[in-house]
Amino acid sequence: MKPLRLVPLAGIAVVSGVLAWAGAKLWDALGDLPGVPTAAPVVLAIVAVVLLATALSLRSRLRAQREREPGAKGVDPLSAVRAVLLGQASALVASLAVGVYGGAGVFLLSQLDQPARRSQAVTAGLAVLAGIAVVAAGLWIQHICRLPENHDDDHDPRASAH
Repeated sequence: MKPLRLVPLAGIAVVSGVLAWAGAKLWDALGDLPGVPTAAPVVLAIVAVVLLATALSLRSRLRAQREREPGAKGVDPLSAVRAVLLGQASALVASLAVGVYGGAGVFLLSQLDQPARRSQAVTAGLAVLAGIAVVAAGLWIQHICRLPENHDDDHDPRASAH
């Protein structure tokens, strides 16, 4: 499994943001732009909290296991892989959400004189912040569960063939 990097996630956010901004501009020109869902920042914040709690739990259990504390509860490798996959999937989806709500929010900034649009711009901004928190928590889980690099060349069959 390859680790996610911040640059491709930022690229997803930028591309989806530009597309969302253009789509919002076009949609508003052709008709009435739908509002930003009020639940969006709440749902993203809940996902971020769940990922953060998972990361903190894994970190403390791995630390206790590494320091060989008596009675330390170990981490099942399959559970760690599942946590990493959840973090990566959440980070990918959240980077898309950051772009979509960011693009819509940028468009809504031009219409702050309307109270409804101002409220939607705030909601979009909160969704962007919550989405960034999801990305950060997902990448942190990935960081916590990474395996140490193996620098032992004595056991590498390719190294002894020379």
